[in-house]
Amino acid sequence: MLDSILLRIAKSAIVEKFDASYLFDKKRLIEEYPFLKQQGAAFVTLKYDNNLRGCIGSIVAHQTLYDDIFHNAVSAAFHDPRFRPLHVEELSHLNLEVSVLSEPEILEYGDFDDLCNKVRPKIDGLILKYGSYQGTFLPQVWEQLQTPKLFLEHLSIKAGANPSIYEEHPSIYRYRVDAIEENFDEIEPI
Repeated sequence: MLDSILLRIAKSAIVEKFDASYLFDKKRLIEEYPFLKQQGAAFVTLKYDNNLRGCIGSIVAHQTLYDDIFHNAVSAAFHDPRFRPLHVEELSHLNLEVSVLSEPEILEYGDFDDLCNKVRPKIDGLILKYGSYQGTFLPQVWEQLQTPKLFLEHLSIKAGANPSIYEEHPSIYRYRVDAIEENFDEIEPI
């Protein structure tokens, strides 16, 4: 039940942008689910016929979980620079996923091989930081990149670098997620 409220918030944030008359009572919602006013970091992912359609999130908690989910849902739907803004006709083809992140922790490692051995496939989300380079992959990316070597190589590319960046020993953080996904039409609005 608690997981479904996260999807309902994300769906309602998107629906509200298509229908200005659609409003819901944020105050009542937070009173009913007090954990929503705690600091939280979340990603909202949209898939259209199982293809990525938008994904925006926060790596570190900097606002309430409610606000993070609400704002990231709107951003994933309308402001992901990789995609055009969502159209109302697409809603029936969407799957909506909300991932709540644990606090990132530094991953100590000696070299690239050691890093590959310490990364936990299908469990760890990773953040790479080095100078102006930064990128993250949620644990769900393990579905496409199933070995630590592939996962890390593609993470460096996403960060704007190349796999040789690991020779410079960038900072690597790991986190876990609690994720829930459902077809957009099956999510009960608030």
